[in-house]
Amino acid sequence: MRAIGQSDGVSVKAYAGTSGVILAFDVVSEKRRGLLGFAIERSGGNRPHKWLGGGLNFPGIERADGDFPTSQDAPIQKFRWSDYTVFADTTYTYTVHPVYGRPGKLRLDPGPAVTVTTSSVTRGDHRVVFNRAAAASQAFARQFPEVEAELNLARKERRPPKPLPGKVLAWLSRGALEQITSFCSRALDPTWALDITIYEYELQEIRDAIDAARHRGAEVRIVYHAAPDDEQTQINEEHVAEWPETHRRARVTSSICHDKFMVLSRIDNERRTPAAVLCGSTNFTHNGVYRQANVVHTANRPELAQKYLELFEILFSGKTVGETRKWINANNPLSSDAPIVAGFSPRSGEVDLDLFAAEIRGAGRDVLFCTAFKLNDRILEELKGKPNDAILRFGLQNTADEQITGIHRDRTADFVATAWLSEGLEGFLKETKAGQAGNILIHTKLVVIDFTSDAPTVISGSHNLSVAASKSNDENYLIIRGAIDVADCYGVELMRLYDHYRFRWHQSPRSKDPDAPAAAEDPTWPHGTLAPDDRWTKPYFEAGTLEAADRARFAVAAE
Repeated sequence: MRAIGQSDGVSVKAYAGTSGVILAFDVVSEKRRGLLGFAIERSGGNRPHKWLGGGLNFPGIERADGDFPTSQDAPIQKFRWSDYTVFADTTYTYTVHPVYGRPGKLRLDPGPAVTVTTSSVTRGDHRVVFNRAAAASQAFARQFPEVEAELNLARKERRPPKPLPGKVLAWLSRGALEQITSFCSRALDPTWALDITIYEYELQEIRDAIDAARHRGAEVRIVYHAAPDDEQTQINEEHVAEWPETHRRARVTSSICHDKFMVLSRIDNERRTPAAVLCGSTNFTHNGVYRQANVVHTANRPELAQKYLELFEILFSGKTVGETRKWINANNPLSSDAPIVAGFSPRSGEVDLDLFAAEIRGAGRDVLFCTAFKLNDRILEELKGKPNDAILRFGLQNTADEQITGIHRDRTADFVATAWLSEGLEGFLKETKAGQAGNILIHTKLVVIDFTSDAPTVISGSHNLSVAASKSNDENYLIIRGAIDVADCYGVELMRLYDHYRFRWHQSPRSKDPDAPAAAEDPTWPHGTLAPDDRWTKPYFEAGTLEAADRARFAVAAE
């Protein structure tokens, strides 16, 4: 949902997703003079009135570790800020005050208000849930200090750490687990069917929910990844060993069965009528639900669920990879203009990669992306764009390589995504990823094109935008065009991840050029503090800067 507020030369545009709200500001030229930033107050949602905070303070003002001042005392010196402390399906009102005066004696002027409702996870055609997946974060460090203490003790005693408490897991999941288990609970009795295709079938809570559907009499079938001498295969087979052989299929391919989807159907005279499909990037594992950044997308669209069910039947029938590819080539055309496309792999000719590249190439305003592994070259080049091109680009990639580690506006400025504050900074707490199995922090495969426009496009699913994902793996993905509310769910969350890791990369020694001369620090505006005057606004009004492009794309011009 989007909304705009205007008042006395100041504007605010809000983008509300499932679990976050982006606020973009603009001011007329006379309001820029003496502007020290913005103070943002929030009301609604059956929660106490709150002033948002930015974490920085004016020079010379000390604070204790973990003590974050509010924007009432330390204004936000950016023209875009976000609130990631909201709940789904909830209405909030934000009032944005331009701040003037001087440090220690601020004046908060009246400003515009905007009211938005976050997306629902229990109603509607599309329900999009992202886990929080940010144990290496200030919020985690502040909220669960006892977890860090236990991890330190376990290291000292050279033993495995204790399992994370339920409240911690719930915080990390942020509803992703509940979205999966509640989908399973919709298979109420023998008049319902649940058909599952999965790469990693592990997490006990999900297996329990699926078993509960089976015990209610629902017709439940599963296709799972299988390969000779493969550890994941052994795990999967152990977890379906008690299933009737007629309801389970080992999917042996030349690569991997990388799908993660479930189709819910009604049954009448043994005939399935699809009602909904659950898909996304989330493997049914502890890492997938709690640790890696992932999405669970439920589409209550029978026509979409039908396409997934047709693919499931092909896989369940035991078709070889070649036979599956032939069927997909013939039965799964990829439209370049349909409002929604459900696409599958493996297929011939890499036409899916061509379509992804064309979608990105057609961007007119901005490209946002989160990817996990090495990208196909044509996708990589389109995501990077041309040096100093007009498209605003924000991107993360989990796995750093020599060409792309992350994007900040365009290919002239990049950074590694998965940085964290391992030593802590002044006023910030030490962060950790202890307990994380492996090095995957960003696992989404997501591109949002022209997010700030009225005609955005979302590409999301299991497909890693690689040649293997196109021609070898079993994969699925959605291309959703023109659905602003869906794009808001994806775009707001992508920007949360981007802002989280961009800040940490800036603080990392890896982001510094060792050959660059040290810049003389302005004693009136030391690094990591707020500017004591309006100089911070300058790059937002200079042609060709990231800040100016950001203000122009996200905000609406103030009047």
